[in-house]
Amino acid sequence: MADTPSRDVTISTIAAEAGVSAPTVSRVLNGRGDVAPATRERIEGLIRAHGYRRRGNRARERIGLLDLVFNDLDSPWAVEIIRGVEDAAHAVGTGIVVSAIHRRASSARQWLENVRSRASDGAILVTTDLDPTLHAELRELHVPAVVVDPVGVPDLDTPTIGATNWAGGLSATEHLIHLGHRRIAFVAGRPELWCSRARLDGYRAGLETAGLAVDDDLVVPGEFGYESGFRAGERLFDLADPPTAVFAASDQMALGVYEALRRRGLRVPADVSVVGFDDLPEARWSSPSLTTVRQPLSDMGRLAVRTVQRLVRRETIESPRVELATELVVRDSTAPAP
Repeated sequence: MADTPSRDVTISTIAAEAGVSAPTVSRVLNGRGDVAPATRERIEGLIRAHGYRRRGNRARERIGLLDLVFNDLDSPWAVEIIRGVEDAAHAVGTGIVVSAIHRRASSARQWLENVRSRASDGAILVTTDLDPTLHAELRELHVPAVVVDPVGVPDLDTPTIGATNWAGGLSATEHLIHLGHRRIAFVAGRPELWCSRARLDGYRAGLETAGLAVDDDLVVPGEFGYESGFRAGERLFDLADPPTAVFAASDQMALGVYEALRRRGLRVPADVSVVGFDDLPEARWSSPSLTTVRQPLSDMGRLAVRTVQRLVRRETIESPRVELATELVVRDSTAPAP
């Protein structure tokens, strides 16, 4: 057999030849002691014969390969996360594999098979609701994972990185109240997402603190995208008593509201003030420029890489849940109530 590594040799190749599972090969490569001596010897012989590069202790010094997985890659939001991950990974010489699973169980399992084959050192899961079985398989492969912007209530078994969504929702609502608005609408994100619920709760808290009732007619569902923002705007401005201000749970939905207003001949902010959430690059270049809540997306990606690196080194993580601060950025889309 070859003395140098073959590009075709993977953990799965060695597992098949040894008659064991891929996780068993991974345990040997990572220096685990829970493998029978005869099995270990057989696997190590195949590793030597194939010239497969042992990752073991070296993987604990730095991350050689990192998997970054999203539900979808069709949003500028995802690009900002990638930007932060790439920046931090490049600084430490780490390679990145970016995947999208499109919320399909079959795609998630295929991704896991790919992780197993390429022996990734760690994984960053972005709003990815992987089922407990897949999380367990990652642990069995000794692939530490970090979740960015978790879908549901954070699982304390896996470190999570998010933003202060509740505080961001509160600050956006308070800004509009201070401008004299009393009928303030909210375009919500998908209700199953933790961040969506937190932003909605912040909006409600802002109204209640100011002594304003929450009008259910002014809270409309959305899906974070431009089209859902447009539909929400159409619905809100069909009301007999429409709002004077709209807070949307994402910049893209806020820009969808812009279009709904434009088609009705209404002006932002002279007739209606609009606030978004995220502070994507397009928020600065929209017309008028969008007042929004800045979510530190790139910083979240950078911190995720550093957290995975600490897990690979088996260093202590101070907190399983980290929330980075949001910040209200006031631009030209908000003005005193007409």
